[in-house]
Amino acid sequence: MATRNAVPQNDMSTTSRTSVALIGSYVPRRCGIATFTHHLASAIAERIYDQPLDSTERVRIVAVNDQDDLYNYGPEVAFEIGQHRKYDYRNAADFLNDSKFDTISLQHEYGLFGGEAGVYLLELLERLKKPVVSTLHTVLAEPNDSQRDVLRRICDCSATLVVMAERARAILNDCYGIPKERIRLIHHGVPDVAFGSTETSKERFGLAGKPTILTFGLLSPNKGIEVMLDALAKIVPDHPEVVFTVLGATHPQVKRDSGESYRLSLESRALERGIQKNVIFHNRYVSEEDLCEYLAAADIYVTPYHNREQIVSGTLAYAVAAGTAVVSSPYWYAREMLADGRGRLVEFGDVDGFADALRDLLENAGKRERMQVAAYEFGRAMIWPRVAEQYHETMAEAYAEAAKEIKARARDEKLEFRMRLSLPEVRLSTLFAMTDNVGMLQHCVYATPDRRHGYSTDDNARAVIVAAMAWSHFQDERVLEPLQTYLAFLNHARPAGGGRFRNLMGYDRCWLETDWSDDCQGRVQWALGYLINHAPNKSMRLLAEDLFRLSLGNFEHIASPRAVAFAIVGLYYYLREVPDDRAARATLKTLAKRLETAFQEYETVDWPWCEDVVTYDNAHVPQALILAGLVLDEESLTQKGLRVLTWLLDIQTAEAGHLSVIGTDGWLRRGGGRARYDQQPLEAAALIEACKAAHRATGDKKWLIEMRRCFAWYMGQNDAGISLIEFKSHGCHDGLMRDGVNENFGAESCLSWLLSLLTMHEMQPGEAPDRSWEAAVADGELGPQLRVQEELYAQSTPAKSKSRSKA
Repeated sequence: MATRNAVPQNDMSTTSRTSVALIGSYVPRRCGIATFTHHLASAIAERIYDQPLDSTERVRIVAVNDQDDLYNYGPEVAFEIGQHRKYDYRNAADFLNDSKFDTISLQHEYGLFGGEAGVYLLELLERLKKPVVSTLHTVLAEPNDSQRDVLRRICDCSATLVVMAERARAILNDCYGIPKERIRLIHHGVPDVAFGSTETSKERFGLAGKPTILTFGLLSPNKGIEVMLDALAKIVPDHPEVVFTVLGATHPQVKRDSGESYRLSLESRALERGIQKNVIFHNRYVSEEDLCEYLAAADIYVTPYHNREQIVSGTLAYAVAAGTAVVSSPYWYAREMLADGRGRLVEFGDVDGFADALRDLLENAGKRERMQVAAYEFGRAMIWPRVAEQYHETMAEAYAEAAKEIKARARDEKLEFRMRLSLPEVRLSTLFAMTDNVGMLQHCVYATPDRRHGYSTDDNARAVIVAAMAWSHFQDERVLEPLQTYLAFLNHARPAGGGRFRNLMGYDRCWLETDWSDDCQGRVQWALGYLINHAPNKSMRLLAEDLFRLSLGNFEHIASPRAVAFAIVGLYYYLREVPDDRAARATLKTLAKRLETAFQEYETVDWPWCEDVVTYDNAHVPQALILAGLVLDEESLTQKGLRVLTWLLDIQTAEAGHLSVIGTDGWLRRGGGRARYDQQPLEAAALIEACKAAHRATGDKKWLIEMRRCFAWYMGQNDAGISLIEFKSHGCHDGLMRDGVNENFGAESCLSWLLSLLTMHEMQPGEAPDRSWEAAVADGELGPQLRVQEELYAQSTPAKSKSRSKA
């Protein structure tokens, strides 16, 4: 019988020890990587520094939160990142660059970080000036384009990559082109437990004398527990005392998406098979101490998982290292861990195969014990003290190599310091205050909602976009209920018999007009298209798709350039989600042609516009041309949109360089002067959205700079030098007038501000440009018509990050 071997004492000198900050989810958050991060940090602290984790400053955690301020972390957590807050990642990079930590240990899993495929993580990694050792908990052989790009960039930012299986090393080399010498295999860490009889532990759980089978981990459909239940039903007639324990809470994401439906289906299955007395479900998260006791009580451990490409399993690692006989489906990690007699593999979903393997081990104690001994001896190399030593050795090597590079760079280059640009935090309190159970109210008296003016479909369409964008960026569940309300308003605005959307509704819920504006139809189409592309759940997407398709016919005779432009933007987002919809693509082509025709009728050399007057929400017209050109692959449309946008920026640039939008008191007419007031927030919002489209089409950073100039208009870089944002209430004033700001808040203004702020958070890289705008103009790189002062780049209100530093 194998016994536990003592781990040799650490003999490292103090000077050879490398301090480390670990990035990952962290306890008390309930997920596998949080537990892994905690155990690795604790093992490094204890094995390398001979101190408990909470007593050493040399090992600290940068914790990634999936919720806001809900985790009561220990003192070892030095910094927190909100998963869906892009700026937190940039602030974390600043914190780590300024800290005394020698190296960074990243725990990577796609779903842990914000953005598509966890792309927000790159906001941190690509700003770090310290060596990173990245542990890859998932390595996909067939990633989508986003996953492949993100992982490659993570690899580019990492000094060394750590994987937990040889197959992962091969995939990184073959599929991602990563040299094998940059990849190190370090097994998943496990607790150091003694190997002995199961009976003592069985007594604790009331299972004395009973054959026991165990599986544990967060429960989800890919665990294949139904296969095990069907196999158990075939075993019970010969082994009526056998007990199968399913240990673990339902996975939080599964619970959010489908409640306890999977667990309930398993319970029903057990009842149908007549094995309810042989199955124990424990719907709870267990401590490591209890988990080790359950493993000690188990005769056999099972992982009948469905995912062939699973490259690591902490639960399987624990079971093997505890010396438990294992029967598993042949996913990649299991193939390696259970080789050489350490377990039994059965094909995916093979109920008879699982039943035969389990019956064989239950009836053959000698075979079972040989498997247990082989597993336990293999697992000795996986205990946390040994794993900590390997990680520390890897990080020390990365630090030594990085130190050489830094010295060489300091010799050859002059260090360059980049100014950081800030953005205000996104706060939705005014949005929530102006929303009731009908929709978003149109106006406020100062900052108090004014019920006398009721609601508009225009504003509720805008609110759909803002709420969907807030969900997309931050996964803030507080927006889901109001988003549902705004969508319900749009659904109600469409008459039961079909046709155009109604716009104005009184506070008494009665519709007020019968002549419904073209712009309203366009804004609804824009909102529905955006929601389809960013829907938080299936039901919202399906309703949005129904309304979108039913209302496309509304544009058959609409000629208003803005209404057409709004609809094109909506079609752009819709086709990103449903690219094969030929009817929608044909409609987009028709509407783009309609815009072109409007320009042909009105534009001249000195008047490149589609009407005789430039009025409101103007920049959505060039935005639509740019996006239509991208979808239809018509470069002429995109270039026309870029020229028109450049003209709009030119005519709305003051001599001092700041944005000065066209006023509502007279607009700008062909051959006439430009009205200076009243200036409306929706104009700045439209310009920011159009510049976003221009950057998407060209990749030219000048459009990011123009976005910041337009955004600065809200913050006081305008004709009056007054901020339109009231930061105590987080609302936006209704406009800039000759004698100051309009003191009232309105839905249009507040939604324009939030749309602008959310777009800036999405697009802005956070660093000041390499050179001033004027220098680029002087060198002929940019048109002289675009003038911006350098100081605008630094004068946004500083961000109030959700991150917190304890160091």
